[in-house]
Amino acid sequence: MPTISNLFTVLFLLVSNAFVYGICDASSYSSLVSSSLDHQLHAPNPITEQPLAKIALHKAIIALHASASVRVNPTLLGAKGDDTEWVNVELDYPEATQADWVGVFSPAKFNSSESEYCSSETPFICTAPIKFANHSTFDYIQTGKASLSFQIINQRADFAFALFTGGLENLVAVSDPISFANPKAPLWPRLAQGKTWDEMTVTWTSGYNIDEATPVVEWGWKGQSQLSSAGTLTFTRGSMCGPPARTIGWRAPGFIHTSSLKELWPNTIYDYRMGHMLLNGSIIWSKTYTFKSSPYPGQDSLQRVIIFGDMGKAERDGSNEYATYQPGSLVTTDELVNDLDNYDIVFHIGDLSYANGFLSQWDQFIAQIEPISSIKPYMIASGNHERDFPNSGSFYDTRDSGGECGVPAQTMYSTDYGMFHFCIADSEHDWREGSEQYAWLEKCFASVDRQKQPWLIFAAHRVLGYSSNNWLANAGAFEEPMGRANLQKLWQKYKVDIALYGHVHNYERTCPIYQNQCVNLETSHYSGTVRGTIHVVVGGGGGHLSDFTEINTYWSLYKDHDWGFVKLTAFNHSSLLFEYKKSRDGLVYDNFTISRDYRDVLACVHDGCEATTLAI
Repeated sequence: MPTISNLFTVLFLLVSNAFVYGICDASSYSSLVSSSLDHQLHAPNPITEQPLAKIALHKAIIALHASASVRVNPTLLGAKGDDTEWVNVELDYPEATQADWVGVFSPAKFNSSESEYCSSETPFICTAPIKFANHSTFDYIQTGKASLSFQIINQRADFAFALFTGGLENLVAVSDPISFANPKAPLWPRLAQGKTWDEMTVTWTSGYNIDEATPVVEWGWKGQSQLSSAGTLTFTRGSMCGPPARTIGWRAPGFIHTSSLKELWPNTIYDYRMGHMLLNGSIIWSKTYTFKSSPYPGQDSLQRVIIFGDMGKAERDGSNEYATYQPGSLVTTDELVNDLDNYDIVFHIGDLSYANGFLSQWDQFIAQIEPISSIKPYMIASGNHERDFPNSGSFYDTRDSGGECGVPAQTMYSTDYGMFHFCIADSEHDWREGSEQYAWLEKCFASVDRQKQPWLIFAAHRVLGYSSNNWLANAGAFEEPMGRANLQKLWQKYKVDIALYGHVHNYERTCPIYQNQCVNLETSHYSGTVRGTIHVVVGGGGGHLSDFTEINTYWSLYKDHDWGFVKLTAFNHSSLLFEYKKSRDGLVYDNFTISRDYRDVLACVHDGCEATTLAI
């Protein structure tokens, strides 16, 4: 069971790697969206399996062809300190077929005779490529030649591009290796709220272990700066619970560093950069970033929160294997990047990268969210695709994590942000009454001072409340089985305002509800006594979308089959605005307000009354 100590290591073990690309002309993501977004929304056969899992590496053989070649340029990346670069790939193969595909492997030595990941018992190729695609163009098939452009990020090792023909039957050509000038550079900062309101943690990834460099963070405001030390951790293949994470999906995560910046002033802009002090005294620095510290708990000021689940990651360079796997991922990411000035903190409530045991995908995910997580606290919750695996202690006995079993990302925590108090559950561990987590949740709800923090928010990955999703409806529950039966007493007793969930890939909002009964007939403005909790599914962060049941669910006020996110805005202690925005345009499609005073939170309601006595 994860503990409160996970709070300051949120996004701490998000790991790393490189890339693979299709035999097709690269195109920008924006043009891809403009031509195919509506088609993807209604795609009849969305990919629900991690694409890398479809590669049958055990069938591959090395059959280098004298007339085949793969040439990549430039061969040295990041010469000016960049952590992302575009490369040109030239293919030449006179026997080109529609079944040809190109993969990028990292490290560049990936066959069984050379790779550090292989053993004597493994096949010729024993580590999965970072990406793959096989969409051959007409010109390539006719001429045997193709020129491609792909985006590569720094992944702490060199890269090789490999051309396969006949599906996975033959490896016919491999490029010379390419690499970044400093593969070990400190990269991908992700911020998170610390153990207290005046603490911010900075986590980043590098190739430097502590025996060759000391990790530090330089930070300060108004021209003043100081150094804070950082801890260093990593994990091994042996930490994984099963395949593919323990086999072909494994790749070394590098070193993950976390520093806690403490005694911050409220609402203050700080600069920071990560560094590694080498043995000769010189320091390798990252670029400089900024963040705004949290408001004092209970402070009466404008405070804005973003919440969504199930985003995943996608590609911007024309590679096509993720086109229907997480088709809305970049749509949501880009909208949040464009709107950075209009929110303060992010909660991504489970199903983060959908790496599913292919560890290379984690670095790609944290690189994608870096424009957000380097500036705003990026808080997470554990989902089934991070945690679940048989015989690993997860509540659900599925293989959804691909053997990761929560090692790269797992957490439950409470945190304060100004007038908000958040209780973030781990739905992949037992939350039923009598469990350790149930007791923790009650403590979290009971600990809040509603005079100072009137807005009490619950979140978990799986739908423990209400959903009109078709597969939950077909099970006859409209929820994760046992969810409401165990938790609704807590929501009611402590007058939880809003409960938010992911897992189901759409948007839905209920009436304020208790024991399956709407307790307020209003639909867009709620005032006075807190008589029930509003339940919201906000799992449309980017994954293939989930359908609704045709059954009329009377408690459901708004449904949307699209990608989007929720924004909560606290104006003061008496006024809260809830907005649901579509990722495609950032416009508001559903909203409501809550207006009330402190006495309304104290008021007695059914199953939510404080004990009283007639004694005088």
